[in-house]
Amino acid sequence: MKAVAINGSPRPGGNTEIMLKKVLEPLEAAGWDTEYLRIGGNRVWGCHACMMCVERRNGKCVIEEDVVNEYLEKMYAADAIILGSPTYFADVTSELKALIDRAGFVALANGGAFSGKIGAAVVAVRRAGATHVFNTINNMFLISSMIVPGSLYWNLGLGTDKGEVSGDEEAMRNMLHLGQTIAWLGAAIASVPETSPFPKLAVELH
Repeated sequence: MKAVAINGSPRPGGNTEIMLKKVLEPLEAAGWDTEYLRIGGNRVWGCHACMMCVERRNGKCVIEEDVVNEYLEKMYAADAIILGSPTYFADVTSELKALIDRAGFVALANGGAFSGKIGAAVVAVRRAGATHVFNTINNMFLISSMIVPGSLYWNLGLGTDKGEVSGDEEAMRNMLHLGQTIAWLGAAIASVPETSPFPKLAVELH
């Protein structure tokens, strides 16, 4: 099975990256193929509301000048999608929001292409606002008919300076538990006969 973790932070080696990679550890131990990507720091366009994804239904966003279609292909191929962000004014970074808006809408326009996949949110925060970031990410998962597993607590960690989140022991335990839960859930889904789980949706967008 495959998991992709996508980081909305523009800061390499930062707290969001540390947590995302901690989530991937149990998945790698369980034999999953894992990939870590960072969209933060890239020049990424927001959704243009052109509706070409609905008209073409070719699984791609019409905007070809950035990395969104490349990341979208990796999201299609994954059994679990883990999106992470630092807290920017109580929300995700602009780069991750662009990915959520465009990838989420393209997937809906193409028969609910994320339906039945596992989705998990991870948030780095200095002090407050993290639960709104958490909700922003989960809203895309939920409207896409994805499966959102719980963990020991909200999937957030406290830290400002690079590496500071590593000292948040509760957060690190939570990230490991989240990875273990995703691995268990993925195995459970894989054991269900192909004819029954989460058929692709006949989505009509207007």
